[in-house]
Amino acid sequence: MSINSDLVAAKIAPLIGSVGSKYMLDPETMAHGAAAKYPNGFAYYVAGRGGVLGDVDSDVVYSAFMFFEKSLIDKLWNAGVAVEGARGAGRRYMQSCDAWGQKHLATVEHLDQFIAPAEKFVRAVDSSGLTLFAGLRAEPLPGDLAARAYRLITLIRELRGCVHIAACVTHGLSGLEATLLSTGEGMAKLHGWAPPYSDCSHLAPVRDEVEKSTNQAMSRLISQHLSDDEMNQLAEQTIRVCTAIT
Repeated sequence: MSINSDLVAAKIAPLIGSVGSKYMLDPETMAHGAAAKYPNGFAYYVAGRGGVLGDVDSDVVYSAFMFFEKSLIDKLWNAGVAVEGARGAGRRYMQSCDAWGQKHLATVEHLDQFIAPAEKFVRAVDSSGLTLFAGLRAEPLPGDLAARAYRLITLIRELRGCVHIAACVTHGLSGLEATLLSTGEGMAKLHGWAPPYSDCSHLAPVRDEVEKSTNQAMSRLISQHLSDDEMNQLAEQTIRVCTAIT
């Protein structure tokens, strides 16, 4: 398979997006949080994922998450960081991430073939404007290959998420509108927005432009930091690893 950076960005996006989020609300991840006395799994998620930003006001976390209603983030962040602080929550959440990777990628062969281009790419990206990605990247990568591969998947997911948020803001699409257009009313409710919801189907072309801009930005980053062979390897190995996960 020989493909350019545009195709690499488009091919890996759905796999990275889906697989990279699987640990977040996994029952075992929630059990890790419960064992540490987090009041609920969602507080653990918000404090854990946002904890890499440090001891900040909840509005900073809201800015980094975007696709959640603000008062929900306020509530869950404050409840979560009360347990062991922001950085403690972030470190524990990364332990949950790594545990998920160790369990689900342990039988996947030749993880080093994915890790090599993925790690080179993740380490090389300039962090300007990519706050949540930068916070997560600052956490040390685990030595275990399965955990390391999975952490890199989540890092690429957070990178694309930051780029996607910037595209939404640029094109004037709100977090609620983006959620309704991409995942529907059920996810909007889960993310804290109460019905009834306005019909925003007329914004579908804007959502398409946001997605196009996101893929273009990811394509530029990939082509800046990886050779043609490395781009192809990243695409091939992302597909192989993500589809082999048990």
